[in-house]
Amino acid sequence: MFDCMEALGMGPRQLYDVTSRGACMLRKANPFFTGLDPFAWTGSASIQSVETQSTSSEEMVPSSPSPPPPPRVYKPCFVCQDKSSGYHYGVSSCEGCKGFFRRSIQKNMVYTCHRDKNCQINKVTRNRCQYCRLQKCFEVGMSKEAVRNDRNKKKKDIKEELVLPESYELSGELEELVNKVSKAHQDTFPSLLQLGKYHTNSSADHRVQLDLGLWDKFSELSTKCIIKIVEFAKRLPGFTTLTIADQITLLKSACLDILMLRICTRYTPEQDTMTFSDGLTLNRTQMHNAGFGPLTDLVFAFAGQLLPLEMDDTETGLLSAISLISGDRMDLEEPQKVDKLQEPLLEALKIYARRRRPNKPHMFPRMLMKITDLRGISTKGAERAITLKMEIPGPMPPLIREMLENPEAFEDQAESSGESSPPPVLPPPPQGSTKPPSTMKTEAEDEEESWGTENGSEPSPEEEDDDDDDDGGEEDRDRGSDSECESWALEGCSDEARKSHAGRAQ
Repeated sequence: MFDCMEALGMGPRQLYDVTSRGACMLRKANPFFTGLDPFAWTGSASIQSVETQSTSSEEMVPSSPSPPPPPRVYKPCFVCQDKSSGYHYGVSSCEGCKGFFRRSIQKNMVYTCHRDKNCQINKVTRNRCQYCRLQKCFEVGMSKEAVRNDRNKKKKDIKEELVLPESYELSGELEELVNKVSKAHQDTFPSLLQLGKYHTNSSADHRVQLDLGLWDKFSELSTKCIIKIVEFAKRLPGFTTLTIADQITLLKSACLDILMLRICTRYTPEQDTMTFSDGLTLNRTQMHNAGFGPLTDLVFAFAGQLLPLEMDDTETGLLSAISLISGDRMDLEEPQKVDKLQEPLLEALKIYARRRRPNKPHMFPRMLMKITDLRGISTKGAERAITLKMEIPGPMPPLIREMLENPEAFEDQAESSGESSPPPVLPPPPQGSTKPPSTMKTEAEDEEESWGTENGSEPSPEEEDDDDDDDGGEEDRDRGSDSECESWALEGCSDEARKSHAGRAQ
């Protein structure tokens, strides 16, 4: 057997190791395989395997470290044949061509070839013609989409790592301001959840020029809403310290803005309806027929744009206050004072909105942009009111007429169309009457007076005093709308504002 092992090139020591250690128990297993050729089951590979397993730790020889894998070799750059740094945007390319292609796609670069658009592109000439280089990038297979996806991935990573640099906390003064504005808004404008909705079937299926029944209801609700907006304004901190003239100017300028904002916050997209303060719910067609006319789709589109902002009552109130107290309105006596009042409102809305949405800092500027949109809608709303005057059978409700920025436009429009002017808010006294015009009240004025009495207001001196001559009476009738606004503005205003207004009146 030893001779056989020696013939295989194996020394007796290795065989001794195998048999003495008993790794495979050759001695015990030998009687069972007496008729077998030992080479049939003890091939060189098997002996080497047994030898490896049975070698003692003292006799182990440390193996030499395996050589490092050969460096990965890329094909040369497909564009310029320079040394490639890997596969970029789908092909093997160098760093220079990779960056050139990425910049060209991200910036939408347009290049021009000054030759025949067939320039040779290689390592030396690649910077001579950007047009042909970019075309070569496309020809070898570089992908535009790979650049865009890479850019989007980087943007996503940046957004995920974005952390607000500061925590937004309201100071004590701003916290008090937010609470007052929020309460003023909620007290004068109940939320949609607090209202019991009800519907009407009047002209709900097809558009008409004007549904008089819906118009009467709409004008009634709008008048009530304007009264609530005036109440909201008076409860804003600092508003009544402004001059009476500035209070009236701000109210007239922003009333339609706030009116539109309020009705749009009661938009229900599932039914495409809007709900008024008494619960009356109108669909798009009914809003058109109630008097909105060509303004309808614009208002509904704005309401849809408010939905992603997810504003709560506090944010709606602050945005309304910012829209109202704005120093860029025309004909203000103290615009700097108005701007100073607006500053804490802006800061309060910014901090409140960012505290409510820590990961959406862009929501605050988006809210402010809605003020610009509201002004555009209000301008068109004033134009619509002028054309609406031609469609309604009677005069425009006096309070709605007063709150338009340019009420004189009604007279101008009526004169240009050859129609008679509407009855003035304060009609002249009959001949022979000794009563001043202020005592000859219309039904609408009686309702407004009763509202003022309930809220503790007194008629203003301007309404009681009147000149006896016809020219003075005519002038006072033209100023009737201002007198109504003045009487509301005087309620609850500061003593300084009252004295200032009285001095100007004298």
